[in-house]
Amino acid sequence: MTREEILLRRLAGHHLLEKADKLSVVRDLCGIQAQFMVNAIHALKLRCTDDESALSDGLVKSWTIRGTVHVFAASDLPLFIRCGNGKDYRKNEWNGYTFWNQRDKWALTPERQKYFSKIILSALESGPQTRDNLKEICHEQGMTEPEKESMFDPWGGGIRELCERGFMNYTVQENKAFCLTPAFTPMSDETAKLEIARRYFTNFAPATIHDAMYFLGAKQSEVKDWLSRLPVRSSFLDGKTYYYIENGKDYNRNMPPCILLAGFDQLMLGYQKKESLCLQPEYLRGIFNLAGIVMPAILLHGRVIGKWKHKDGKLTFTLFEAVDECAKKLICSESERLWNNIKRISWE
Repeated sequence: MTREEILLRRLAGHHLLEKADKLSVVRDLCGIQAQFMVNAIHALKLRCTDDESALSDGLVKSWTIRGTVHVFAASDLPLFIRCGNGKDYRKNEWNGYTFWNQRDKWALTPERQKYFSKIILSALESGPQTRDNLKEICHEQGMTEPEKESMFDPWGGGIRELCERGFMNYTVQENKAFCLTPAFTPMSDETAKLEIARRYFTNFAPATIHDAMYFLGAKQSEVKDWLSRLPVRSSFLDGKTYYYIENGKDYNRNMPPCILLAGFDQLMLGYQKKESLCLQPEYLRGIFNLAGIVMPAILLHGRVIGKWKHKDGKLTFTLFEAVDECAKKLICSESERLWNNIKRISWE
């Protein structure tokens, strides 16, 4: 395969050549990364046939692949929230060793964590609650400030543990609120990981072993084991082996002139960033900054040539290289298709 053929296959798998219903999109892409919901909404808008007002229906939001927050199909709860092979499913006991309770500043004893977990889950029975509301409820029940910092740690803490044990999850909205998770039966780690790998090599591929390791947070030996059990084919480019599973999609397309990708877009996150086929090495820090933010990229004819920002009707394009007026018209045309409230466009 040529570079363009690989990119077209990837764009098709990412539903960037032809839109699909949102449940197909989130299943195929192993969810949509969603630290910032505005990015997830834009990523879905690019790919989905659903009305924007109904994008959250049937979706949940929680920590999944690589320990990052994703929006995914509620029907995939068993796939991503596996609760330690099911043994910790809705288990409100905290006597054992966990990632969180071994940290120096962890202030919750197992008994106190159990007590406040019950309070939080009871509060959610009446409907979704914001993080601040839950903090206040716990404070009223005697939670100390150090305990609050543990339960509501910015990176997850006790709240995250409740999510990862299948009790609760984020609501799919910009405002950070939580709700109870519907009942489900977790899959085994082995079965779930193989299914996630199947989806990856069907929809993100063609991809290298290093790409899969990067996106899935897996070891090389794990990826090789999955490949040995999946119906993959292979192709070669520039000394690298690319693996893929045929998915029946039509690749006889022209490269899209312009795509304004979301921040933290799966197309950027799905592959080893230093070996990207669409992001030149000299532009890497323009998209993947040192603070861990993945900027919204401008993809022009299959290459990243800049980034964009949209706020309060003002659209700013920061270009990494000089482009002609024809290219600028393509970018403006795509922005007008996406937004109807643009007041001003500026170039940097």
